[in-house]
Amino acid sequence: MRNINLFPETFSQNKQLPIRIVTPDFGHLSMETAGKLGFKRRLQYYFFLFVLDGRCQHAVDLDTIEVGKHELLFALPHQIQQYPATTHGSDYYKLGFDEECFSRLPRQFPFLLNPLNQQKISFLPAAAIRLKAIFEILLGLLSTADTDPELILAHLNSLLTEINTAYFAADRKPADNRIEKFIGFKLFVENNLTDHPTIRNIAEELAVSKDSLYHIVKHFSGLSPKEFITNRLILEARRRLYYNERTSVKELAFDLGFNDPDYFSRLFKKVTGKTVAGFFQDLS
Repeated sequence: MRNINLFPETFSQNKQLPIRIVTPDFGHLSMETAGKLGFKRRLQYYFFLFVLDGRCQHAVDLDTIEVGKHELLFALPHQIQQYPATTHGSDYYKLGFDEECFSRLPRQFPFLLNPLNQQKISFLPAAAIRLKAIFEILLGLLSTADTDPELILAHLNSLLTEINTAYFAADRKPADNRIEKFIGFKLFVENNLTDHPTIRNIAEELAVSKDSLYHIVKHFSGLSPKEFITNRLILEARRRLYYNERTSVKELAFDLGFNDPDYFSRLFKKVTGKTVAGFFQDLS
């Protein structure tokens, strides 16, 4: 079941839907509101940045991603987002909406699980023109707070369909269900992360052999299933350390399902190259 992640207060541009669009000339928050939200935070909503012209750098989960002309960056709820020090390019659209809005759409969009581990998507010129047209329609609809939400949802559905198609374009293979199995793997890991599920249990849940699961995960992520789960656990640890959500290594380890804090510390250093204390110090 999806968790509802509400927008910050007064964030939405529609009276009935939690959604907001921003362009160079529209939708910017006041300095006071932006200051309260902060420039580094754990996202409560889905975020999209589509650059029409120019370039910018955007940090997601402590990794910096450069976004250029006809490229789109998306970030997901619970990821760490840091707004860039420079502008978003000379022409762009930014869009945000939360789970409440997403739950009202007529279909699901697998790209939002980011199965290919790529949060930047490049669009061919024809697709970029279509994407811009949909953004423009949404901009017009959100210029008035009392717009019928069904109109907004219809065009949001079209926008996400374009993005979903472009996301999978390079990896599409007819009659190949590996991507569905990998999405199922990622979803199972997310829902059971701190339980430390075994590879055997996951394979049984997905009705595949352990060998098949290994090859599927390796194909899409470049990692073994065990490495994937380990990296996801350490990413969650980094997120919590970033926001100082735990006061001790022991408490953080237990919250993430580790029975042995010393083992967690060794694993953290192996994955990040830093001790927990060293990582925390670098954030100061």
